Amino acid sequence: MADHDQHEVAVAHPPSYTANEEIVVTDDKTAFEDVKDLSPTADGQEPNEDEKRSLRHVAENLPVSAWLVAVVELCERFTYYGMSGLFQNYVQHPLDGSQGRGALGMGHQGATGLTTFFQFWCYVTPIIGAIVADQYLGKYKTIVWFCIIYLIGLLILVCTSIPTALEHGAGLGGFIVAILIIGLGTGGIKSNVAPLIADQYKRKKMAISTTKKGERVVIDPSLTIQRIYMIFYGCINVGSLSLLATPYMEKYIGFWSGYLLCLCMFAVGTLVLLLGRKFYVVRPPQGSIITDAFKALGMMIVNRNMDAPKPSWQLEHNGNNSSVPWDDHFIDELKRALVACRVFAFYPIYWVVYGQFSSNFVTQAGQMNGHGIPNDLMQNFDPISIIVFIPLLETIVYPLMRRLKIPFRPINRIALGFVVASLAMMYAAIVQHLIYSSGPCYGSPLCDASKVDGSAQGNNIHIAIQTPAYMFIGISEIFASVSGLEYAYTKAPPSMKSFVQSMYLLTNAFGSALAEALTPAAFDPAIMWMFVGLACASFIAGIVFWIVFHHLNAQEDDMNALDAEDDMPEVRRESESRKE
Repeated sequence: MADHDQHEVAVAHPPSYTANEEIVVTDDKTAFEDVKDLSPTADGQEPNEDEKRSLRHVAENLPVSAWLVAVVELCERFTYYGMSGLFQNYVQHPLDGSQGRGALGMGHQGATGLTTFFQFWCYVTPIIGAIVADQYLGKYKTIVWFCIIYLIGLLILVCTSIPTALEHGAGLGGFIVAILIIGLGTGGIKSNVAPLIADQYKRKKMAISTTKKGERVVIDPSLTIQRIYMIFYGCINVGSLSLLATPYMEKYIGFWSGYLLCLCMFAVGTLVLLLGRKFYVVRPPQGSIITDAFKALGMMIVNRNMDAPKPSWQLEHNGNNSSVPWDDHFIDELKRALVACRVFAFYPIYWVVYGQFSSNFVTQAGQMNGHGIPNDLMQNFDPISIIVFIPLLETIVYPLMRRLKIPFRPINRIALGFVVASLAMMYAAIVQHLIYSSGPCYGSPLCDASKVDGSAQGNNIHIAIQTPAYMFIGISEIFASVSGLEYAYTKAPPSMKSFVQSMYLLTNAFGSALAEALTPAAFDPAIMWMFVGLACASFIAGIVFWIVFHHLNAQEDDMNALDAEDDMPEVRRESESRKE
């Protein structure tokens, strides 16, 4: 894009039909000007209230630029999961291979502690990326700079994991430095790439359209955003299938080879980001928007009134409004963002459950008879289940529910995600019980009695029995995690998309902190009861979540409509004029 001030680029229009429904779509600005329709509302125009209720709502296809962003995220997640999926073995087992493939030999608790810290760090740093993007560089430039940081961390990880470096004691120090740098890089990317992909879709208001079969439908931007994040999350999980390759590279070549593959793939993603620049819709930073938000929040707290920061409130109660650099609409936007942040308050419990699949589930798999399957390969059943179920939901289940006029709002989907996650934990507890009930080591897996050629083997229970636990986790992500991304974008003010996204990601950090507190329970046989406790906590959280927030389902369309009223708010321009 040659001129940032125009805020838009030439992006290919969406195809004239969606994946599951053929509908005629044109640009908002020319919305079906040549169509002669005798229906109450012309094609391309905003439907009236009766049409919103009676006509079927449909989604549009993604523009080309959104697919390019999805490819970048695919490459980043390929790197993240392919690399971090090896961390548990890398840290837990010693280099001599006496207890399995490893490098640092810090034991089960040490490995769980470090991998959990890495997850925590990766979800704290998005705040930094959000502030940089929203106030200084914009989303696109921020992603580019944090990609460079990410590459540096990956290079350190590769260099310090080669056998010579490990033998000379560089492994632990290199690993810690690498995860700190990589965590900073991935945080800066994560807070911006999710809102960037949704920014590529420019329609903000509902519009009437007629399918090629003659059915009049409502093009619903909220459904398109839902589709965008379903596809986005599908790409994330296609990328995470890197764990099909890196465990075998770890087993037959060495950890360094798996890390090197991840480095190369991330370099490809960075190249796509740079070469596709002219296709992206890029929004400029909004100045001191985040610091203004925090100032406004402080005024709300001090005055115990959500409207206290409004200039109109200041004028009424203080006789002037010159002390605040925003207008009333900015405060309305901020209040809407706070609704999203309230919803996110339950997520740390979910993320504790989710985090088990890359830490304690890996250790659990190592306690079973692998039959030649690496224990860290089992993680792939999480993304595989997502890749299978997302198309089923998007092309069959959700369209059928819309045809039957059955709403499935984000709050309901999130609550269901919590409940399904509880099933994963309960199943994991059952598997752990079966492990303890099997020889040769029973309640002390990997004991000396299981050693073959000097290497400890798992108890006599097939590793494949763990598969449903990963599948339940994957299905829960489709409902809880995807809906969280969607909610963070649609409920955030246009000027604070990255920041609210970072608040959503921060809940993952809180979840990692809770998981860190549970690390002392990561030993046999206490871990079985930890799984039971997490199952109960996730189920109860899902039920309480729905009871507390289900009323927001009725307000969904009204809250989403605020973006249509002010896609690129005038708040900053009014702010600057006041300052002048």
